[in-house]
Parts: sequence; structure tokens; C-alpha cells
Amino acid sequence: MGSNERLDIPLRESNHPQAYFPEEEKGWHGYIEWEKYPEKQAKAAEILAQYSFLGPPEFQMVPIPDTNPRLEGVRWKQYHAALGSTLKDLPQESWDIVKKEKAEDMIHVLDFPYNGEPPRDRLIETTLTNNEDHFVRNHGGIPIINEDDYFLDIGGLVNKPTRLTMKDLKNEALFPRQTNVVSLQCSGTRRIEQIQQYPGDGDELINAPWGEGAIGTARWTGVSLKKVIKHCGGLKDSAKNIEFMGVDTYFKKGKVYNYVVSVPWRKVRAHEVLLAWEMNGKPLPKIHGYPLRAVVYGYIGARSVKWLSRINAIIEPSEAPVQKKEYLYYSTQVGKHNATYSDGFSIQDMPVSSAIMSPIDKAVIIHDGFITMKGWAYSGGGHWPVRVEVSGDGGSVWYETPFEKLSPKYFYAWRLWSIDLPVDAEGWLELVVRCWDNALNTQPTFVRSAWVDLEEDEEYETQVQRRKGRDPEE
Repeated sequence: MGSNERLDIPLRESNHPQAYFPEEEKGWHGYIEWEKYPEKQAKAAEILAQYSFLGPPEFQMVPIPDTNPRLEGVRWKQYHAALGSTLKDLPQESWDIVKKEKAEDMIHVLDFPYNGEPPRDRLIETTLTNNEDHFVRNHGGIPIINEDDYFLDIGGLVNKPTRLTMKDLKNEALFPRQTNVVSLQCSGTRRIEQIQQYPGDGDELINAPWGEGAIGTARWTGVSLKKVIKHCGGLKDSAKNIEFMGVDTYFKKGKVYNYVVSVPWRKVRAHEVLLAWEMNGKPLPKIHGYPLRAVVYGYIGARSVKWLSRINAIIEPSEAPVQKKEYLYYSTQVGKHNATYSDGFSIQDMPVSSAIMSPIDKAVIIHDGFITMKGWAYSGGGHWPVRVEVSGDGGSVWYETPFEKLSPKYFYAWRLWSIDLPVDAEGWLELVVRCWDNALNTQPTFVRSAWVDLEEDEEYETQVQRRKGRDPEE
């Protein structure tokens, strides 16, 4: 069912008068400024508290299907409707943009806020992902900003706070342009496999059930953020982090924010943060951040903020909830289900990863002694894939992908691969892949090596009890 078919679901049980929060700037449709106005945030939280919204997504509470379930995001539509006329139509407007800018056969894993990935076969047809096929991971509605009315504020611990227009940023007398081929990947890529083992905590932001397609590669053009900071007189000595604020409205635990995250200054200093206005030689699509977005090389996609409105130099990493309470990794000794936010640590560098895009899981294959396998491999944090290996028996015997079957190497991008795997067996095969990067990082052989739900791991619990001298059968 499409996003535009369920926008009028009534909100439950509220006697609060109709809310109204005006748009912040002329020519910035869908932008409400929350971060500067704590009293406005408090009012919005009060309004939201008056309603009973739908519970966690059903897919988190029942067995998971083999294919990506399509979620509607009803709760998030209701949040927007509850905050009045400025936001209530954004779900419909955002869906209209999806239909205009994305391929017709995109796999919609979440209608609103929109999350979508391309068909498996087309994703690996080209090294550079077509704009209409590039995955989308949004955290709110899609604002529509007129480029002529756009400006970017650079503030915080810079020596000369400055407001820049798009005309300023595109002035090559002020800022030399930079173009890089960069892969962006959602840290939740292949989440559906994890959800099958542990569904998640049912937080406000729905855990989109990604397959293998939450990754894409484009040639981005813009200006290095380091050049912009230099134009602003550089940083004060205490500044160690750079905070990005997007226009989109974000919800967390009944409160409302703008989308805010941060990256360390060292990342910017290395010219690995681009303020981009072109994607594959074309103006940024609205759905990807038009007119200006950040592209952070080698980091999880969540740091590459779209629809930038402000950049602040700060001392410590951002205190915003997306930075402090989302995109955290919990070790196998804790487990997300019984952890506090402080038990996790913020995910920045994208770890080495790879995926088999063909053949698909549980496929019936008629072969002549070889099975053609295709997929992608990627490593972030300034690393790149140097070797891809596949196995037909779950990881006992490995075959290296021929070098000529790897796509060209880029410093910040994936490599596509293919191999004709020799197979002399009949029956079930367990096809697996692993990537090695230039720092000799590789992937764990088993999911449980990096993440496991210890609460439900009977073998682990048995070992614990035996170490304590107890009979696990008692």
C-alpha cells in the first residue's frame, strides 16, 4: 500500500487545540527551526504527549518474511499531523518526490520517512550508481528549498562566523571545486538478517528492514569543508568536532528536533568532508539533499547530512540524540536489549563489508560445474577492498575473485566483483563472501562473532552456569 493511501488515519485521544508552527525561512518549505528554541520544543513535546500513537511496527513482533517487508511509517505520519499544518502534508509531498525522482521498481522498505533500495541486479550493473537507483535513508520529510533563497551559516568556535549563499559556495574565486567518487552506506545494510535473530527495541524511528542494497556510489562535486572553515578564519583552539544540522524534523522519545550529528575535526582537516551540490554531474535531487548536503568519506551514511542549514565548530561530539542515542554499537557482552545508551559507542568509520547479489538466497541453480556469483565489497575509514573471496561450503574452502573481475579501485568507494565458482556438489550449498581491505581487515566468519543476543543464547548461558559451578539443568 502506497504512502499516499494512508495519510488520513486519525490521531487517537487528544483534546489539545490544533498546533501551528510556522516555517522558519522564506523559500524553505517544510523547515521548522527547533534547535534554537527550547520553548518551541517543549510546546511540541506537550502536544505529542496528548496523543496515543500506534505501537511498534508489527514486523518487529512476528516471524520475519524472506523478502523485505514494506512498512508504511504510520506513526511518523501521525507525529507530523499532530504538529499542525506546516508538517502534516510533508508525508504526501515526500511521497510525490519519491515517485518523481526514484526508479519505479525501487524496493520501498519504509514509505515515511522514506527508505528505499534498488533492485539487486541493477545495483551492480555500473560502478557509479544511477541517481534514480541510489538508496535513500531519510529521517524525516523532504523539505523543498529554493536555491536563490538558500544560505548556510558557519558558526560556533570559528574565528569569523559567516553566512554563505549558494552563489558564494559556487564562486571558484573563493572556493576551488572538488570532485570525488564516494560510496555511502547505511550502517543498517542487511538489517533484515539481524532482525530475524533479534527484532529491535521498537523505538520511534522504525528500524527499516534493509536488504543488501542500502549502499550506492556516486561522483560528488562541491567544495571541501576545510576550505570553507579556512574562509571563516579557521577554528579556535578548543574546537575538536564539527556539527552539522539538517532542515528535516526528527522525533525521539516524544520530543522533536532537527537532524543533527557531528564528525571529528581531523576528518574535515583531511579534506574528507565535502559540501556537495552535484551528484553524478547533475544537481542534487531533492530527495538527496538539494541544494546542499555533506558527504563524509568512509563514514556511515548517517553523518552525511542532507539539506544543510548550519555547521558549528564545537568542543565535544554533538549532544544531539542522533549522535548520542542512535547509531551506537553494543558489544557482544552487553546486547542492545539490556543496554543503556552510555554502554554503546558511536559508529563512525564504516567497517569492511561485502554482499552476494547473485544468486539469491534459496535459489535453485542448474549449473555445468560453475556458478557465477556477483556482488559488491566496501571498506570505509580511508581503506579500500584489495581482495574478495568466496566459498561454496560455508567458509572452509575459499576462492579468490580474479583481479580482472574487480571494478576499478577508488580511495573512498566500493568495488564490484564477480567469479565463476567451481562446484562439483549437488544439493544444498552455502555460498558466502568475505572482503579484505588494504589494512588486512576482513569480515567475521559468523554473525555471532560481532553481535549475539546473549539473553537467548542457551549455549552461552550453560557455559556461564558451569563456570559458576552450577548444574545448568537445575
